[in-house]
Amino acid sequence: QVQLVESGGGLVQPGGSLRLSCAASGSIFSIDYMGWYRQAPAKQRELVAAITSGGSTNYADSVKGRFTISRDNAKNTVSLQMNSLKPEDTAVYYCNAERVEAQPKLWYEGDFWGQGTQVTVSS
Repeated sequence: QVQLVESGGGLVQPGGSLRLSCAASGSIFSIDYMGWYRQAPAKQRELVAAITSGGSTNYADSVKGRFTISRDNAKNTVSLQMNSLKPEDTAVYYCNAERVEAQPKLWYEGDFWGQGTQVTVSS
């Protein structure tokens, strides 16, 4: 099995910065995709940013230029640096891992999620 544990959420003023981190553990050979999603109250969960094992990235339009995703393949970690935070960034942020290999050419079914970490942007 695979476990994802997030850290780094909290309360920050508008314009401030936060860095979220996520560590994957368990029987892991490789992880193709890692990403961050968020869910605000009464809204659907949405993709914030994703990164492949090769380093290709994808961002939601609402965070481009403000957020940066990065990962360490050797440590199975992914981070999200969030700058110029806005009140509308307030949400629970979830770490996600997709196409996880337990062994070479042996993938787990489905994807994995962390428990979520609260980010609140407010003055």
